[in-house]
Amino acid sequence: MGIIGWIVLGLIAGAIARAILSGSQPGGWITTLITGVLGAMLGGWIASAIFGVNVNESFFDLGTWLFAILGGLIVAFIWRAISSKSKA
Repeated sequence: MGIIGWIVLGLIAGAIARAILSGSQPGGWITTLITGVLGAMLGGWIASAIFGVNVNESFFDLGTWLFAILGGLIVAFIWRAISSKSKA
């Protein structure tokens, strides 16, 4: 999967992750894109390091999407924690 595929996957996974997390979330679509791409990379790393899954094979693989969304949730949670502490 190329860089464009990772960006598209990251944007969609970031949007899904932000929809799953309830409450007010800082940032707009750029933050969602960055959170999603970082989350997709984190999810891919987790999948390959812990489970030995190769997420670079297919854009339409369910495992790729699940790990990208999981990584997006982790990054979005961390982003919300950092940004809420800076406002306090």
